[in-house]
Amino acid sequence: MMSTTPDAVYLDHAATTPLAAEVAEAMAPWITAGAVGNASSLHTAGRRARAAVEDARDRVAVALGVTPLEVLFTSGGTEADNQAIKGLVWSGGPGGHVVTTAIEHHAVLETVEWLRDHQGIKATVVGVDPDGTVDPDEVLAAVQPDTRVVSVMAANNELGTIQPIDVLGPALADRGVPLHIDAVQAFGKVPMPLEEWRPAALALSAHKFNGPTGVGVLVLRRDLQPHPVLHGGGQERGVRSGTLNVAGIVGLGAAAERAVAHLDTFGTVVRARRDALLEGLLAIDDTTHNGHPGRRLPHNAHVGIGGVDAEALLMGLDRAGIQCSTGSACQSGAAQRSHVLDAIGAREDAAHLRFTLGPETTDDDVARTITPVTDAVARLRAGGTSNGDS
Repeated sequence: MMSTTPDAVYLDHAATTPLAAEVAEAMAPWITAGAVGNASSLHTAGRRARAAVEDARDRVAVALGVTPLEVLFTSGGTEADNQAIKGLVWSGGPGGHVVTTAIEHHAVLETVEWLRDHQGIKATVVGVDPDGTVDPDEVLAAVQPDTRVVSVMAANNELGTIQPIDVLGPALADRGVPLHIDAVQAFGKVPMPLEEWRPAALALSAHKFNGPTGVGVLVLRRDLQPHPVLHGGGQERGVRSGTLNVAGIVGLGAAAERAVAHLDTFGTVVRARRDALLEGLLAIDDTTHNGHPGRRLPHNAHVGIGGVDAEALLMGLDRAGIQCSTGSACQSGAAQRSHVLDAIGAREDAAHLRFTLGPETTDDDVARTITPVTDAVARLRAGGTSNGDS
């Protein structure tokens, strides 16, 4: 069990994950005074730092099944998404067209909106079905002669729905249209056969798979040289300038290696505990599951509970030591209805909560969660605190 406060049950692994002990151990020499060096420097300390960075790059490449040349380090998933989309659009000159979906992370949607509003690109936002799945045929039909990039996430950060990248990726590659995949939620949870998906670019964030915050990866096909968002020293193939975060990169490499090794755990143990939790939650009257019933991440349980206010329920659960969320944690704590729920037509008279488990989550954690949720819902319903009342 991950305890952010004493005896708390942490079920918000889609927001962030605990730093794994072996990852912290790998990072330790680069955080203390024992190891120092700018990876761009030519002296001994610099070369040592460069070697550590390249070792981490190799580990990530092996974990993803790509070449080290295609692994570029960033400050996280948001930067990787921005660099991929803006860079591929800008590299084609003025104008252009982008295709994305209505349930993408804000790092993608707001980037596309900014390009449309401030730089005059055209954008097509494709809708999804009630399970949160995009139709590959609709995406392909939206492609235009001047489409610079199609951006579709591997799995949704709120619903956990896995997108049909296995169909969409090869179809776009055969047409010569670059595909950018936000894989921040999927990596380490489900297999990602990039050789089959054939993306032009893909984004990861270390803190989603038990690595450190503030470091991520942009996987970029070796033949691409997108216009950089950041200008400076020309690090990372000239795409991402800036002094490399050696400690963070070392931690990311260790975390990526660990994540692949734990894939089977997510597919079996974590999935079974998630299913047990979901069964208990669905036993609450007027509760429904959101997302695809089968094609979803193994640690994600997203439910809509009728007749209660989401924020009131969330705070009540927090007081009871159950830490979950109402959706994405990347909106600066903004209390507003999720665009993902709007996209799937989710009911407005329900509290929609996301519970996401990790390898640290125990059977006892699951058992300790169901009763407090059931009791909190009963209290709120008895008190008349619903979405329509607040």
